[in-house]
Amino acid sequence: MFRIDTHMHTSETSACGKIAAKDAVRLYHQAGYQGVIITDHYYDGFFEALGKMNWEQKIDHYLSGYRSAHEEGKKLGMKVLLGMELRFTETPNDYLVYGATEEFLREHEELYLLGLKKFNELIKDQDILIVQAHPYRKWMTVMPPGEIHGVEVYNGNARHNSRNELALAYAKEHNLYMTSGSDFHEMEDLARGGMVFEHEITSIQEYNRSLREGSAKELIATL
Repeated sequence: MFRIDTHMHTSETSACGKIAAKDAVRLYHQAGYQGVIITDHYYDGFFEALGKMNWEQKIDHYLSGYRSAHEEGKKLGMKVLLGMELRFTETPNDYLVYGATEEFLREHEELYLLGLKKFNELIKDQDILIVQAHPYRKWMTVMPPGEIHGVEVYNGNARHNSRNELALAYAKEHNLYMTSGSDFHEMEDLARGGMVFEHEITSIQEYNRSLREGSAKELIATL
C-alpha cells in the first residue's frame, strides 16, 4: 500500500505553518506514509510581502519549503511532490492545484489575479487538476462542477469545522474527483488525512492519473 498526504504546509513558505519542511517529512515517514504533496499557500499577500524581488526570486522563495521537503524525502525514500493551495483575489475560496510545475509557476506570474474562470482557460490543455479545498467551511462558496475537477471531501485540520460530510455528498452527487488530506500545519494535524493506493505514486502526473481513474483504495478519515 502507498499512503500519501495530499494537503500539507511548511513553515518556510506558509505563514500559518508551524513545522519546518524537513521535520514534517520525517514525521510523516515515522507515521507510515510513503509520500506527501506540499501545498503551500499561494496568494497575493505572500508575494506582495516579498517586496521588490523579481518574479524569479519570489518563486524561489515560494518553493523553499517544497525544496527542503524534497531533499529530506530523498534521504528517507519518501516521495515528495509539488502542489499548491491557490487563492484568487476574487473570493476567499482555496483550491488545491496538482500538476503546476516549477516552470509553469515561473512562466505565469501572479496567478491569484486571474480568478477561477481565467485560470481554467489557462490550464485547459495541461495536466493540471483543480480540487476545491474544504468547500463547506465558513466563508467558502462551493463551486459548480464545470469549474473544478474535484473536491476535498475530507479535511483533517483539527481547528476548523470543514463539514466534510457535505463535501462528500456534493462530490458524489456531481461525480467529482474525491481527495482527503490532513491540511497539516502543526503537530496535532499529523496523519489526520490522506489517500491510500495499491501502486506507488511516483510523480504528480501519476497522482493526477490515479485521481482520474478513481484508483484510490482508501480515503483516510480520522475524525
